[in-house]
Amino acid sequence: MFSWFKDRRLRQRTADHIYGAVVAQARQPRFFNHLGVPDTLEGRYEMVLIHLFLILDRLRDEGPTAQAISRELNERFVTDMDDCMRELGVGDITVPKRVKRAAAGLYDRVLEYQNTIAEPASDVLTKIIQSRVLTPEYSEPLSPAASALADYMRHCRTALADQPLQDILTGTADFADIAPITSDRADP
Repeated sequence: MFSWFKDRRLRQRTADHIYGAVVAQARQPRFFNHLGVPDTLEGRYEMVLIHLFLILDRLRDEGPTAQAISRELNERFVTDMDDCMRELGVGDITVPKRVKRAAAGLYDRVLEYQNTIAEPASDVLTKIIQSRVLTPEYSEPLSPAASALADYMRHCRTALADQPLQDILTGTADFADIAPITSDRADP
């Protein structure tokens, strides 16, 4: 019985390391300064969802240990959303509703991204990114920034697939390099 608690603590620590890597990557200034991702709570939330999806996608078919880590990552995300909302001063009564909505957003994005990321010739992922992540000023036609983010997601997926699972499980996941990402937005 005590080994179960020890294993769970180990999975939680692993999920904390991985989630830390997800958040660190999602906060890279280049997304906000060069690609037009709004530097708002919603924009940051969407970038966390993108990177969390990429990790969950990588862990999806890797067996029971990876599945357990995925569950811990989901729990870590929910805990983070709860903590963030409380820090922002959201009332105790509305926190559970907002956390539930944030968790539902993760579930929705995972389904949307999973169904579209493998289709490089399709604009569906680009359209999803444009409508979910970028500001409303980008409606039609598709913005170069949305295309750049879709390409970035595909490159990250490939980079994560090429990494040994053990590296990812230690929290040293290497996402694709952001440097080559360009859009029509001028560098500040």
